[in-house]
This record gives sequence, structure tokens and C-alpha cells, in this order.
Amino acid sequence: MLSDRFGRSIDYLRVSVTDRCDLRCTYCMPKDFKDFEDPPDWLSFDEMERVIAAFARMGTRRVRLTGGEPLMRRHLPQLASRLSALPGLQDLSLSTNATQLARHAGALKAAGISRINVSLDSLDRDCMARITGRDSLPQILAGLQAAKEVGFAPIKINMVAMRGVNDQEIDAMVEFCIEHAFVLRLIEVMPMGATGQDTSYLGLDTVQRHLRDKFGLVPQALELGGGPARYLATPDGRSSIGFITPMSQHFCATCNRVRLAVDGTLYLCLGQEEKFELRPLLRGGASDAELEQAIRAAIELKPQQHDFGRQPEKIIRFMSQTGG
Repeated sequence: MLSDRFGRSIDYLRVSVTDRCDLRCTYCMPKDFKDFEDPPDWLSFDEMERVIAAFARMGTRRVRLTGGEPLMRRHLPQLASRLSALPGLQDLSLSTNATQLARHAGALKAAGISRINVSLDSLDRDCMARITGRDSLPQILAGLQAAKEVGFAPIKINMVAMRGVNDQEIDAMVEFCIEHAFVLRLIEVMPMGATGQDTSYLGLDTVQRHLRDKFGLVPQALELGGGPARYLATPDGRSSIGFITPMSQHFCATCNRVRLAVDGTLYLCLGQEEKFELRPLLRGGASDAELEQAIRAAIELKPQQHDFGRQPEKIIRFMSQTGG
């Protein structure tokens, strides 16, 4: 098994297939940002498959395709089909803003994507336009409907909770997710780059108590994926609400993931600078054994915890550059 120097098993790899996105969410990417990676510097599908296969041989069982917006990478279902056939890989999932999901849901399901997470921060059309930079809600809802129709389950809704922006809509989002049998995950914003640092933080402890009382939520022991969310369930057990609290109650001691950016940079922590460049090895003739050795050396760099609490200004890269 692949483990770091603190004894944490690394069984979850998030792979950014592009740093580009058709939205400009206020906490993720500046509205006028154009400093994207040049296409020659993107890992090819062959290179991505080779890295992921190496991780799978070393015990990584979960892979999530992310971005930017992953559906902006052409022929993504082809990559998904190749990855879903890798020995040892047990779970292949996708994070998306769903603006293009209506066109691709069927192909993604057929290619072996087992689960999807959709970013949806508001059900108010004007509010979503302010958060995402354009009128995106109708496309997102159409994408969610298409995902349901082709049989994706569970479908998780990721809502970044922001004070004074969308906090007044959390109850409505809970009701929407209960109605449609979606799993809602509320997320505290992280101070990554100027965008994250300028976003109004909302701790989820008060929100959790309110929702517990209003909807009669009870603790849920069932694991829903390999992520850090702590779940509560409705009394009938049909709906779940997760709370991801990297700031108010961090989960660094059990962190099981690393992130591969589209340029081949392996990021070991969202809130630290440790990283390892894999692209030179991939394009320099490294053997599979040398690639695995490099990955193990990279995992040794993984820090014990993030530094957002003490140095919120430390990380200047944006979330879209790291991979979701």
C-alpha cells in the first residue's frame, strides 16, 4: 500500500484533466484569469493512464476526474473508458459544474464513471449568475436531470456555503436534494488564492445544528465515497447531508488523497506548497519502476496538515490550478 510518513494510506487520487472552465466561480478563479497551461504542457491521455495505473498498482483504489471543468477536455469518455478497465481501480468518479453534462451523461455512464459530484451553490438564477459569472442555472439543472435519467446514483451536490452570498438558501437546497434524492454536501470555503481569501467564510457548526433541528437529522455511519464529509441522514434514511469542514474542524489526520494537475504536477496538500513534477519523468523515458519510485518519493513530501488557519494568505495559486 502507498502510505506517507505519518502512516496515512493514500488510496484516493484526484486527476485534473484541464485547468480551463466555462464558469468563473468567485471562490475559485478570477473573472479575468487567462494564465492557463498551454496544451503542449497538458498530460496526454496516455500519460494520465500511465500515472493512474502506477498509483493503482501501489494500492490507490479511488480516482476522481476533475478540472477546471473536466467536460471541457475533448473526448473525456475515452479516457474514462480506459481508466475504468485498469486492474485494481475500484471507483472512478467525476466532479463537474454540469453545464455540459446533458450532452455527455450517457457517454460518461457507458464509459465507466460510477458517481458524479455537481457544483451547485444556489437555486436562485440571479445568485448563481453572480457566483459563476454567467447565467448557468438552467444548464446545470438540465445536466442533473440527464444524469438521473441515465442512472447515475448517488448524485452529490456540492454547495460552497458563503456568508451573505448564499447562506440564506441552504434550507431550500436541503429540500431540493431531499425531493430529488440527491446527496447534499455543504463545504466551507478555503482561502486559496485571492479569490478564496476574498470570499466571506461561513463556519458550518451553526448550520449543522440548525439543519439537525429543522429536518430531524440523525448521524449516519454509512460511508458515501472516500472523501472527508461527515454525514447526517433524514429520519427515513432516504437522504443524506454531508459537512466538509476544512477550516472549523479539519480532517488532515485522515487525509487519504493527493492531486495530479493537468501539467503533471503532483500536489500533496491544498494548503501547503509541497509538490512533485512527474511530467519530466513521463517524457524523459522513465521506466514503470522509476515512475513508481518517484511517486513514493513524492508521497513522502506530504505535510502533516494544511496551514490555512495560521497563514491564510500562504497559498496564492487558485483552486482551478490545483485541481478540485
